[in-house]
Amino acid sequence: MKIDWAALGSVFGVSLTVTLGLVALFTLGVTGLSRRERAAAQGNSAALAVTGAYVCFAGCAAAVAYGIYLIMAKA
Repeated sequence: MKIDWAALGSVFGVSLTVTLGLVALFTLGVTGLSRRERAAAQGNSAALAVTGAYVCFAGCAAAVAYGIYLIMAKA
């Protein structure tokens, strides 16, 4: 049995990068929603932060849907 170490390293690198990117995107979404709460407490509007948060969450959902599509297309 021969292991293709280059392919294994490539898969590891891509999965690590995508995982960190999704975590960062989700964190930005949560941060945007917390700014809405802070702005509401002060009586200000935070429409841009809320819109950005929803865009971040939509990006996360799209990445998850694409991953499920890739898994199901191979089956």
